[in-house]
Amino acid sequence: MQELELKYGCNPNQKPARIYVQNGELPLTVLNGKPGYINFLDALNGWQLVRELTHATGLPAAASFKHVSPAGAALGLPLTDVLRRIYFVPQAAQLTPLACAYARARGADRMSSFGDFICLSQECDLATALLIKPEVSDGIIAPSYTAEALAVLKEKRQGNYNIVQIDPAYEPPLAEHKDVFGITFAQNRNTLAIDEASFDTLPTRNQTLPPQAKRDLALAMITLKYTQSNSVCYVKDGQCIGIGAGQQSRIHCTRLAGDKADLWWLRQHPKALALPFLPTVKNPDRDNAIDRFLSNEALTTVLADGRWQALFTERPQPLTAEEKTAWLATLTDVSLGSDAFFPFSDNIDRAAQSGVRYIAQPGGSKRDGDVIAACDGYGIAMAFTGIRLFHH
Repeated sequence: MQELELKYGCNPNQKPARIYVQNGELPLTVLNGKPGYINFLDALNGWQLVRELTHATGLPAAASFKHVSPAGAALGLPLTDVLRRIYFVPQAAQLTPLACAYARARGADRMSSFGDFICLSQECDLATALLIKPEVSDGIIAPSYTAEALAVLKEKRQGNYNIVQIDPAYEPPLAEHKDVFGITFAQNRNTLAIDEASFDTLPTRNQTLPPQAKRDLALAMITLKYTQSNSVCYVKDGQCIGIGAGQQSRIHCTRLAGDKADLWWLRQHPKALALPFLPTVKNPDRDNAIDRFLSNEALTTVLADGRWQALFTERPQPLTAEEKTAWLATLTDVSLGSDAFFPFSDNIDRAAQSGVRYIAQPGGSKRDGDVIAACDGYGIAMAFTGIRLFHH
């Protein structure tokens, strides 16, 4: 099949719409459902991301994509009991490395992942499919599916869940094209490989990058390679914990991603873990309630009289500003990647607030000296990669 007709493009008024290849056959097969234009944009960007992560690390990888940027990306490392709880993974669930990668990718920013497109680097197994089943998701792309996993996924969305299989051996042509306002843009694909050697140049006093930091920086930079620019990514223990995408100012990227990283850590606070939810409250409503509980509006929303009764068996004690500050101070060993250089040291100040100890960025700003001095002040090890990773 050389082309696939779609219901419509980005919006219902944009018809006709299709995906196609100029030569040969489409490298993908729709096994179930009818994916749309944006679904395929998410699927194909996400597939490149997880494929590259696995090539770079040797570990299974998963990504949760929304509107052509990842809400989360992660490697197949084991889950702690606390992560199981905040990701709503049943304690009795038998987890494979791929299932762990999916749980981490989906769980880091669950509100952004609501209605996502799931991307897996290898065959979807039953354990992963069972985690996907209860979540609100538009579809999935993977190189293959076990028969048991496929049967589970086909039950989603009243049998209309979008399931796409992609040929893992497919390599697109080097040249890529994009039409804007009737004008065609052409460039070579970004085939730049990111590996440990990308982080060899450290201009900071701290010259120490432990193996796990190099792994996490590679995860950050590969994720940024497929994230709408400007973008900044915070990573800890093999998973993205905060992604700031598509902001016009880099400091806004750093703040947005840092706020998401902080929220991920606050969800692990004992008070958040102990919220006494009614058994009838569904996971998306729990996500929303936890987000509000951890915000500055808790007393006027989820903890207000007449409102908490719909969520909790008893009114939870609020998390005070002092408690938040103390808890966030325990977040450390975070890695941060930026798709372009930091023009001001304010980015380093914000990163340090979220426990960042390792940074990778291209370098090349007129104020590199200020940025290096800021890193030295916090004891941060920073690598200059010399590579920009804009994606549009």
